[in-house]
Amino acid sequence: GGRLYMSDDFEIEPMRGLPDVLPAGEKIIWQGAPSWGALAVRAYQARKVAIYFVLLFLFYFIPPLVRDGNFVEALENGYAILLLGLVPVGFLVLTGWLAAHVTIYTITTRRIVMRIGIVFSIHVNIPFKVITSADLRTFRRGNGDISLTVSGDQQTSYLVLWPHVRPWHFRPVQPMLRGLPEAAKVAEILGKALQDAAEEEPLTAPEAGQPVLEGRETGSVAAARS
Repeated sequence: GGRLYMSDDFEIEPMRGLPDVLPAGEKIIWQGAPSWGALAVRAYQARKVAIYFVLLFLFYFIPPLVRDGNFVEALENGYAILLLGLVPVGFLVLTGWLAAHVTIYTITTRRIVMRIGIVFSIHVNIPFKVITSADLRTFRRGNGDISLTVSGDQQTSYLVLWPHVRPWHFRPVQPMLRGLPEAAKVAEILGKALQDAAEEEPLTAPEAGQPVLEGRETGSVAAARS
């Protein structure tokens, strides 16, 4: 259909990552998953929490070392902080790994489907008809995110989609293919699929001449497709 919807019919997938068998004429053109490291660092902020505990450790470690020059005493004064920090950092890393492990992103010739959720899995169906634009942002080693702007009448939940959603964009909520290895390659595949679908049946949202897929590399426009 032409509306974004969610389904929790996940116990038996007739096709990997999909809630139903694809209709005749629709094909999978790409399927993949996010990098667990990208989710742990950028979505769950494991690196920032780790840095916080390292700084806290130094706060307790350096003063006795400078005052008395006793390395062992300084280490004893701060090692408990490091041990304490292993718990939240380990939890965030594990959560990132689990989120990546259960997630499958699928691009077909007609839509994007996201199978997401650690405790309760859902399928998020995003037909090309409701996508007004897609924005690519790349990071180190080609890893990146593709955020999707959907037409205004689509009802989506920020909390349900998290972390597969653009941060701090609540209205409208922007679903996101997050932490993609070789993100530029996936963006190219999606751009061509949107373009092919538009040629067969015009998409509802973009105005004439408006790019369907915008590429952004660390904040600057890298490429565009019309």
